[in-house]
Amino acid sequence: MKTVAVIGGGITGLTTLYYLQKLKRERNLPLKLLLLEKHSHLGGKINTREAGEFIMETGADSIVARKENVIPLLEELYLTKDLVYNETGKSFIYSANELLPIPEDTMFGIPTSVESLFKSELISSKAKITALKDLITKNTTFTKDSSIGLFLKHFLGEELVEKQIAPILSGVYSGDLDKLTISSTLPYLLDYKNTYGSIIKGMGANEKKFKTAGNKKFISFKQGLSTIIHRLEEELSDVTILKDTPTTSIKRNGERYQISTPGQAHSADYVVLATPHTAAQHLLNDPELNEDFEQLKDSSLISVYIGYDVPDEYLPAEGTGFIASQSSNLIANACTWTSKKWAHTSKRGNLLVRLFYKSTSHYFDSLRPMSKAELLAVAQKDIENSLGIKEKPIESDVTNWDKLMPTYHLKHGELVRSLTQKLHDKHPAITLAGCSYYGVGIAACITNGKQTAEAISQQLT
Repeated sequence: MKTVAVIGGGITGLTTLYYLQKLKRERNLPLKLLLLEKHSHLGGKINTREAGEFIMETGADSIVARKENVIPLLEELYLTKDLVYNETGKSFIYSANELLPIPEDTMFGIPTSVESLFKSELISSKAKITALKDLITKNTTFTKDSSIGLFLKHFLGEELVEKQIAPILSGVYSGDLDKLTISSTLPYLLDYKNTYGSIIKGMGANEKKFKTAGNKKFISFKQGLSTIIHRLEEELSDVTILKDTPTTSIKRNGERYQISTPGQAHSADYVVLATPHTAAQHLLNDPELNEDFEQLKDSSLISVYIGYDVPDEYLPAEGTGFIASQSSNLIANACTWTSKKWAHTSKRGNLLVRLFYKSTSHYFDSLRPMSKAELLAVAQKDIENSLGIKEKPIESDVTNWDKLMPTYHLKHGELVRSLTQKLHDKHPAITLAGCSYYGVGIAACITNGKQTAEAISQQLT
């Protein structure tokens, strides 16, 4: 009998155990499964809260529908009947203190046609002409390890990138585009450039891949994202789940590992560290690994929900939110009109908004020491400035993810490869998993969990 211990009960750890349990049953593997979670609840950054008439997500608010492994897992968990899709409508960039629509037929602000490019209200005529060089300029130097920012600027021009693309992509990937690689963000853009000779043409030729169910790209559940966490926990009947159980150390004991928790020790043949990289570094406590660990980067995020006793029709009818440009008078980086985007989050159709404050902003250091009441006041002022709403909230929620948002920089892929090889050489039975290494977003974590389970199963057989 072999034991696999997974440390960390977020979506990566849970899907790793789900697929290990499935493989155990299919292949009749002599396997004992253990989950150690330091908090009293599972889910990590996935945590749904109900406040009065509103449903609020403290972390991610959706899953990308088109990603592989997502729908098959939901079908296995019998969750497809509980799915809800995002409402569609215009998204805006709040620039020069006004809401300007992100052009239709764009993905991440990248035009999918020349017509889409020339419809933009966000850039000048000169910038539109400059972007046309993408149609005639060949790629001779850029690889997937190149900067996504420099790649886009080279072919599409600085103004289009800075005013229309960067606000969106920087928001998604929490970083400076010049310091993020093509491979860690949108690797297919390089393929499009090389295959079609143009980023714009490539996006247009593959536009259908990005649109599902009438452009409804994202999914959640009627009772919020925690639905998938609760169902996974119910399904893990072959797994010993220990909550409120922080892991304090991991030590090799012959061919096995001793995992220490308060008042108890556990032995395992295989260990999966589905934790933030800082926690993994602390548990491994290995100077040879620290050099790589310490170069991995995180950012911080403060999220503020505000619910009003105001019908959400008050907002632009087609709108789902905005991203703030650097030229705006707001402190917030972005605002989702949650009740417009996700009808299930507001039982009476009242307005629920969510504002995001990121550590990439030069305002962030002034926000760090603020109390929740002070942060709520900042958010209310941003809503008043951007949307003109002065009413007092009837519900609110503030969440601070301090240095817990992985940020992939130019050396990220190289560091993960180096770290993985060093760890394999010293501890072949220990695996690093999760968004610190292999992709942000719930879909990427599900894929990583499945791949981790399959790799351990192969070692067992």
